[in-house]
Amino acid sequence: MNWKNKTIFIGDNLHIMRGMNSESVDLIYLDPPFNSNRNYSAPIGSRAAGAAFKDTWTLNDIDIAEHGELAEQAPSLHTIIQAAREAHGKGMQSYLIMMSTRLLEMERILKDTGSIYLHCDPTASHYLKLVMDSIFGKGNFRNEIAWHYSGWNARLSKSFSSRHDVILFYGKSNKQQFNSYAVDWESEEEYIRVRRQKVHVDDTGRKYVLSDGGGGTRVRRYLEEAMAYGKPVDDVWDIPKLNNSSKEHLGYPTQKPLALLERIIKAGSSRGDVVFDPFCGCATTLVEADRLQRSWVGIDISPKAAELIVTRIRDDQGGLLQQITARDDYPQRTDMNDIPPARTHKHTLYGLQEGICGGCEIHFPFRNLTIDHKIPRSKGGTDHFENLWLLCGACNSAKGTGTVAELRVKLGQN
Repeated sequence: MNWKNKTIFIGDNLHIMRGMNSESVDLIYLDPPFNSNRNYSAPIGSRAAGAAFKDTWTLNDIDIAEHGELAEQAPSLHTIIQAAREAHGKGMQSYLIMMSTRLLEMERILKDTGSIYLHCDPTASHYLKLVMDSIFGKGNFRNEIAWHYSGWNARLSKSFSSRHDVILFYGKSNKQQFNSYAVDWESEEEYIRVRRQKVHVDDTGRKYVLSDGGGGTRVRRYLEEAMAYGKPVDDVWDIPKLNNSSKEHLGYPTQKPLALLERIIKAGSSRGDVVFDPFCGCATTLVEADRLQRSWVGIDISPKAAELIVTRIRDDQGGLLQQITARDDYPQRTDMNDIPPARTHKHTLYGLQEGICGGCEIHFPFRNLTIDHKIPRSKGGTDHFENLWLLCGACNSAKGTGTVAELRVKLGQN
């Protein structure tokens, strides 16, 4: 990996992820905006005061241009997003364009043995499932986990109370790591009710059940022994939601409980593995990864995240302040040593583009075209061939340090 362990990046996660080495992380958990059409901020006086983000999406010219790029790079994604616009509106289209461009980068940086857990709610979960199927492959879908939490249920006239979030769990491949996970039985009564086994009592008063011993035989298993294996976890997780009186609650508007991340990190990684959260917010993922002795890296748009991770880990470790790196620059990829310099591709690009400028689409002689990056290096772009094109002098000047999408907007091609 091309960053230090225990690093928090501050900035746009798309540009930062473009600078991260391919296949460099073992587990990704993300709790992005849900397209809730709300803006969030931590209350004044809370430990997270100053943290804020918008979850309102309005389609703009840049979104439309990026949608056009997806049509070239990932036609199935383009179709899914277009269908979402027809069914739900322009706001959903804008939201899915934002998510798709970032999930494509997450797929690249995830190891073949890695997995990804995408946290969402019913507002967009069904659309995000289609996006994830397209990017990670429908065969790598593992679970749609329902995180169920209790609360006061109002008497509603048209629906039931909403009491769960959705977590979409995908592997990168069929080599994906998964650690079986079990929790303690709450009581003997719960074990008996769930397993539906008759309980017997031996001469000494010890309780036991009869289990299948193979070959049609029945074997005696004492209750304490049977319960010691724990209760296997299914895809409905009953974990309490944080409230204002919770000890770990910071006032961050969408904070998730450490217990939720503990389950995900234990199931999806091993000690020393790299855990990554590209929307780390108040840093719950990073705190729990640190507790479980995983390496970690996080990204958030707000500088408050860097402050919170330092404070939370220091408090969690009893005042011991570990070496945590906060960065507001972009990492530079170190996994491209065998890629030839961009300038060596000019003749090939001229042939492929048939001498036509990639911007204004006018034909020019070879000498009048300049090789350029579709996504500039300053925003995580690389010298990979697919990130290169030829532009005339005017288009090269108009593009400046912007992206393809930004140039097309300037040229009125969106």
